[in-house]
Amino acid sequence: QVQLVESGGGLVQAGGSLRLSCTASGSIFSFNFMGWYRQAPGEQRELVATFTSIGSTNYADSVKGRFTISRDNAKKTMHLQMNSLKPEDTAVYYCNGLKFGYNYWGQGTQVVVSS
Repeated sequence: QVQLVESGGGLVQAGGSLRLSCTASGSIFSFNFMGWYRQAPGEQRELVATFTSIGSTNYADSVKGRFTISRDNAKKTMHLQMNSLKPEDTAVYYCNGLKFGYNYWGQGTQVVVSS
């Protein structure tokens, strides 16, 4: 089993920044961070930023140029730097990882952007 714990969420004014972190623990051998997703109230979970199979990055159009995903495999952490936040970025943010074809999710961290 792999446990993922997100942190760094909170309340921020529009235009502000937050840095989310995700830490993996447990049976992390062969575990790989895959990306960040978010879910707003009444909405489906959506992709925010992910790593491709060749290690490049992929972003939702709505966050391109504002968010940056990164990971440190040695430290088993993944981050999401979020700049120029907008009220529509308000959601619960989840980190996602994969091990032997099984998807792992964190419990989520709430981000609220006030206008």
